[in-house]
Amino acid sequence: MAYETEEEQVEKLKELWQRHGVPLLTGVAIALAGVFGWQAWQNYQQGQAQGASALYQAMLESVLGSDSEASRARAAQLAAQLRSDYANSRYADYAALMQARLAVEARDYSVAEKSLRELVDTSEDAALQEVARQRLARVLAQQERAEEGLALFAAPVEGSELKASREEVRGDLLVGLGRKAEARAAYEAAIEALEDASSRPQLQLKLDDLAEEA
Repeated sequence: MAYETEEEQVEKLKELWQRHGVPLLTGVAIALAGVFGWQAWQNYQQGQAQGASALYQAMLESVLGSDSEASRARAAQLAAQLRSDYANSRYADYAALMQARLAVEARDYSVAEKSLRELVDTSEDAALQEVARQRLARVLAQQERAEEGLALFAAPVEGSELKASREEVRGDLLVGLGRKAEARAAYEAAIEALEDASSRPQLQLKLDDLAEEA
């Protein structure tokens, strides 16, 4: 067996370093960049979530703390900021709903319609999208565009609660159009969709009202 001298071992190490040292360092650098980059991204995401949450909380406090015009204006301002600064967060969707609610309370239906349409078109949450769709239908009805509101419900909806609330909205719009038989069918479909019909007694009241008118 041949034994290497110390000088030969050193020369071999130098040769290996020249061959593989730079690629090895590059690989380590890339790995470290990936680790620190991921940590920075996580920290950024956490900061975004905290910022959006704080703004959302402030918006709710403005709405719930007082019924004054100044409080509603402050809430509308915070909702707009939330949608602007954190457009890709779930809080931005909730802010759009708040904007629409405040606009309806101010009878500014065009602003409410704009906020709700944007939510229907862009939200990735199917349930939230359906809530916005139903509210949009009511806003359109307030502008004497009930037929346009009914057209929003062409596609099926998942979930018993969402289906029941949709049918109730349809019934209300149909009543406004004077189409009582169709409205009755919509209210009956809403009751049928509910697992616990007693949780929505107003549906039976609406049916009773139609029966009395008939």
